[in-house]
Amino acid sequence: MGDDYKQAATYPSEEQYDRWEGQCEELGMRSMSEFMEAMVEAGLKKFDTSNVEPDETNRELRQQRNELKAELDRARERIGDLEEAVYNSERREVKEYVAENPGATYDEIIQPLVETVPARVTTHLDEMEGDDLRVEDEQYYLREEIAQDFGEV
Repeated sequence: MGDDYKQAATYPSEEQYDRWEGQCEELGMRSMSEFMEAMVEAGLKKFDTSNVEPDETNRELRQQRNELKAELDRARERIGDLEEAVYNSERREVKEYVAENPGATYDEIIQPLVETVPARVTTHLDEMEGDDLRVEDEQYYLREEIAQDFGEV
């Protein structure tokens, strides 16, 4: 190569490199350098960067962030309230059982709680069905929009 050329380098991830290499072979190019040069030129022809404007202003992004933070704070508060309600409810059941059965053993205390689990789960499933869960052939699945919150789909 003569003085008319300069070297440029990039450091793609292995996954990117493998993808580029496959495309390079598909296009019948002689080298990765030729492929990268062609792709950069194609990209430059496709985009006129002088007309690119951000989708949202900083002010709009700050407003969205503040709204999301407020929503998160409300959700955390609600979760805290619910956890406290469950905690207090189970504590109350234990106190009531011990009051009615002084000297009860650990196994005797947990048995009434264990026996009420199916009824409590049935109540929860009934309440969640349709909103959070879908049922197919007596099997439960998270609804798609809910599953996304858990990184599934």
